[in-house]
Amino acid sequence: MTRFLSIASLIVTATFVMSPLLTDPFSGFRPDQLPIPQIQPPVQPAGYAFAIWGLIYGWLVVSAVFGIWRRADDAGWDNARLPLIISLGVGTPWLAIANDSAIWATVTIFIMALTAVIALTRAPKSDKWLFAVPVAIYAGWLSVAAFVSLGTTAAGYGVLTDQVGWAYLGILGALGLATVVLLRTGAPAYGLTVVWALIGIVLANQTAFIGVTLLATAGIVIVLTLVVLTRPSGRLTPS
Repeated sequence: MTRFLSIASLIVTATFVMSPLLTDPFSGFRPDQLPIPQIQPPVQPAGYAFAIWGLIYGWLVVSAVFGIWRRADDAGWDNARLPLIISLGVGTPWLAIANDSAIWATVTIFIMALTAVIALTRAPKSDKWLFAVPVAIYAGWLSVAAFVSLGTTAAGYGVLTDQVGWAYLGILGALGLATVVLLRTGAPAYGLTVVWALIGIVLANQTAFIGVTLLATAGIVIVLTLVVLTRPSGRLTPS
């Protein structure tokens, strides 16, 4: 079973990494995808932040290749492989989904994020740099991206509040999830990736939406504090 999952992990990693080559580029929901067009929604990070996908793709490939080469029958890897396979399997068609439907893009990215987090919580203690770290970066980015998608879509349908209100809610949601994950895993790479995304939100807004900028800045401080406190020598011990 473990050998099968290692092969499946390599296959879905390959399809996930290659999917941008087979799909139209996605840089946010088009105005015609939402009843209330969202032009540069304040919850969305600046464009530079998306460059992290290069790191995510590359490191996941290295992890999958090492996994089938040296850890094909490792039960510790196997425990974390299944949720990661689900996440990457859903992620393979995600760009195509996002170009077609904001609602389904939001639903599927939450599935990707939650299964990635589960994979992180199950990551083997050994081979930290070859499994836990790349999965942590992937899960960290998705933890913010899921709430970015939710905030943009909900604002685009006029649910509850406007785009600024959903920026606040999206940042708070991402911070809530990040707090739970850091207290559970103490994974610095996860926390630093969340910080990277929040810095992107700060730079995207600056003085345009000062409240959003201040909340994202406060979030950066909170997450960095948790990274310090949940590290092995910190005062908080992940469960």
